Amino acid sequence: MPRLLITRPLPVPVLEAARARFDTVVREAHHPLDAAELEASLRDFDAVLPTLGDLYSADVFARVAASRCRILANFGVGYNHIDAEAARAAGVVVTNTPGAVTDATADIALMLMLMSARRAGEGERLVRAGRWEGWHPTQLLGLHLSGKRLGIVGMGRIGRAIARRAHLGFGMKVVFFNRSPLADAGVPACQLDSLQAVMAAADVVVVAVPGGPATRHLIDAAALAAMQPHAHLVNIARGDVVDEAALIAALESGGIAGAGLDVYEREPEVPARLRALENVVLLPHLGTAALEVRVAMGMMAVENLIAFAEGRAPPNAV
Repeated sequence: MPRLLITRPLPVPVLEAARARFDTVVREAHHPLDAAELEASLRDFDAVLPTLGDLYSADVFARVAASRCRILANFGVGYNHIDAEAARAAGVVVTNTPGAVTDATADIALMLMLMSARRAGEGERLVRAGRWEGWHPTQLLGLHLSGKRLGIVGMGRIGRAIARRAHLGFGMKVVFFNRSPLADAGVPACQLDSLQAVMAAADVVVVAVPGGPATRHLIDAAALAAMQPHAHLVNIARGDVVDEAALIAALESGGIAGAGLDVYEREPEVPARLRALENVVLLPHLGTAALEVRVAMGMMAVENLIAFAEGRAPPNAV
C-alpha cells in the first residue's frame, strides 16, 4: 500500500477516503511544512497531498537526490507554491483541484465587492464599538453596485463565474483583461486590449488571475493609478499579484476609494498600515471555506492520487 503524507488536517470524509486506499500519515499542524519536513516528505513517502504554503521550490527538489515521492496532489487550484518544472525534472507529477473551488471563490468576490463598496466593515466596527448613534441620511455613504461597470482581470473559470453573478444579479456591465482572446465570457462582456484600460474603465476591479512569477505585482502602482478615485479593488487571486505597498499608498492617499482582500502578499502577515485603514475589508483567506467545498477539493485530490497509483493519468495533472 503506497505511503501518503497529508500535510494538514482535512475534513473527515477526505481522510477516510485516503486511508481506505493508502498508508496515510496526517500531519496535525496547521502551518506549512518547514525545510526539513519538505525534504522528508519527498524522501519518506510515495505520495504527498500538500496545500497552500508548502513551498516545494527547486532548491527542495535539488536537496533530495532521489525522490521516493512520485506525486504531489495539491489541495487547491493554485499551485504557485510548487515549482512544477523542478518537480517534473525530478520525476514528480503535480496535480491540483480545479472546478471544485470556482463557485465558492466567486461568491467571496461578490461578498468583498459589496462589503467594500457599501462600507460594511466600517459599519460593523462602528456598531461593535458602541459608537453608532442611529440612522441618518448621510451616514457611511458608499458606492451603489447595481448597473456599475465591473472590470475582471483574468477570465478563467472563476473570472467567468464572477462575471455571471455580477451581470445577472446586479446588472453590471463587464469589461475584462485576459492574456488570450476569449470568444465567450458566458455573459455580455467586452475584452479590452490592456490591463490599464480595464483598470481605468471599471468602478470595481476584481483580480482573478493565477499566481506565479508571471503575475507577481501585475497590479502595481501604475495599474492602481489608472483607477478612478471612486473605484474599488478586490483580490481573490494570490496576494503577491497585487503590490501591497502600492495598494496601501493608494488607499491612504485616496487614489482609490476602497479594497476588499482575501489574500495577502506575505500570508499570514498583514501589514499594520493595512490593518489601520478603514477603507479596506480584510478576510483571512476564506475563498473556499465551506465544508462541502473543502470536501470536494479533498476528494478530487484523492482521486488524482488513486488514478496515479493505479497507473492511470491523473484527471487534473498540471
